[in-house]
Amino acid sequence: MARWVCSVCDYEYVEEAGDPATGIPPGTPFEDLPGDWRCSRCSAGKEAFVRAGEEEVEMNDEDYL
Repeated sequence: MARWVCSVCDYEYVEEAGDPATGIPPGTPFEDLPGDWRCSRCSAGKEAFVRAGEEEVEMNDEDYL
């Protein structure tokens, strides 16, 4: 099961735990959340979430040497 992090407030949606505050049962994959689901902490939409471990990383030319 995956973890998703809100890019606005750093709230973590853990699929294994669900989101009891909004009535989402444990085991609900992020992709299966309703389209109108919002972050429990800051009310940001699903588009504000990034899968944990997949954040963008800035690299410069020295990183390729």
